[in-house]
Amino acid sequence: MKIVAVTACPTGIAHTYMAAARLEKIAKNLGHEIKVETQGAMGVENKLTENDIRRAQIVIFAVDIEVEGRERFNGVKVIQVSLQEALKNPEGIFAKIQR
Repeated sequence: MKIVAVTACPTGIAHTYMAAARLEKIAKNLGHEIKVETQGAMGVENKLTENDIRRAQIVIFAVDIEVEGRERFNGVKVIQVSLQEALKNPEGIFAKIQR
């Protein structure tokens, strides 16, 4: 499955990147293709392209703040979870996707 994700927290430092790494690791272990955009103190990094989003079957928002440019994802199925859930239970997020 092709997945895109956005991780973001109010400060956008450690937890944003930790959540991105957890999602990437679990996705790859499950055989999914994933690209994660981070939003935070450093601005938007690893920005998802229009092509990335168009090819995605699902988008995961693991965020504790509003996603910058959320309208880019119109028409794509969205799962939104807290950043803490992405850190503590990323497997549960992927279980939701596979339902």
